[in-house]
Amino acid sequence: MPGAATDTLVSRYAQEIEERQTFIDGLVEAAQNESRDLNAQEMELIGRARDRVAVVNGMIEPLRETIRISQDSRERTAAFAASMAAARSPEVARPVEYRSAGAYILDYWRAGLGVDEAVNRLDLYHRAAAHQTTGDNPGLLPEQILGPVVNFIDAARPMVNALGPRQLPSGSWSRPRVTQHTQVAAQSAEKAELASRKMIIGKVPVTALTLGGYVNVSRQDIDWTQPSIMDLVIADLAAEYAIQSEATAVQAFFAGATAGGVAIPATPSADNIAAAFWGAAAQVYNGVKGQGRLIAVASPDVLGILGPLFAPVNPVDSQSTGFNASAFGAGAMGSIGGIPVYVSGGFAAAKSLMVLSTAAAEVYEDRIGSLQVVEPSVLGVQVAYAGYFAALIMEALGIIKVTVT
Repeated sequence: MPGAATDTLVSRYAQEIEERQTFIDGLVEAAQNESRDLNAQEMELIGRARDRVAVVNGMIEPLRETIRISQDSRERTAAFAASMAAARSPEVARPVEYRSAGAYILDYWRAGLGVDEAVNRLDLYHRAAAHQTTGDNPGLLPEQILGPVVNFIDAARPMVNALGPRQLPSGSWSRPRVTQHTQVAAQSAEKAELASRKMIIGKVPVTALTLGGYVNVSRQDIDWTQPSIMDLVIADLAAEYAIQSEATAVQAFFAGATAGGVAIPATPSADNIAAAFWGAAAQVYNGVKGQGRLIAVASPDVLGILGPLFAPVNPVDSQSTGFNASAFGAGAMGSIGGIPVYVSGGFAAAKSLMVLSTAAAEVYEDRIGSLQVVEPSVLGVQVAYAGYFAALIMEALGIIKVTVT
């Protein structure tokens, strides 16, 4: 039926609008929970969802008006047909309703006497109706998909966000770094020559990596899926880009870090861990001369060692305000000796922990975002997501590995 097809199409459009609004609300809620602004990737996805909602709204309004007019016409036609049927055969057309049990018993007695009018009313009253259930018309029941799509993926980039990615310039470039300072010393004697040494400023070359991936999606998959497969694919590519860039930075800094001889024993106490953090902090200070902010970055399994020893109950004379498991995925999980601890899934090995200064490590990024091209010969759309990313160690002595036994 045309009416049924229209109802189904309107229902699909309404579901799509609800799903895209849920998708936008999820992005905004994630940014709010992390107390940050929406990033460029999220703004791009929100813009695409908003544009699609505007298009769908433009298509759904004429269909809703058509449904309203069709519904009014059906109601008027049904009312007219009922009145005509009642005029032709009022006894059959009107449903039988007894005002009381006495009225029913009276009709039952009259029917026993052979009164045709009473017999007909009782027959209509007791007539069994055929019950129509969903099992009788499976072809009319659309398959329902409950959204949003469940997708377990961590795209938070705790370390990259803690350092703050800087804009990556185009072409070949490097960072200036002082490799020899001037000199000041005590004068050996009156009128003796003062200490003198020139300043040498070298450069640290930066090599950017191109991170990206692509998927070829059929036109049918784009047109028939709810929620839209294209939005899901782009969001997943963006999340995988975030995971890869976080792993690139974490592994580069950990590989180039200095082994400071600081260790956490196999069965540590809170004092053992605090001592290791303070020892690493002292070495970082010597490496960068107090520049930058101190942070610690740990693999997820290290959280199982640190967390239980620093309960989130605000203890007196403690080295930490405590770790709270509800902060999982929110960036800093807690702090020890004033050093915030970030948990990152970007480490290549288990039980990895490093303490560093934000002046010793830098990240640069130029995110291209999503790119699309139509392939008419196969009726498909090829979508890619990419960006340029660089992790730079400015001072290896400002990144200290902490051995976790």
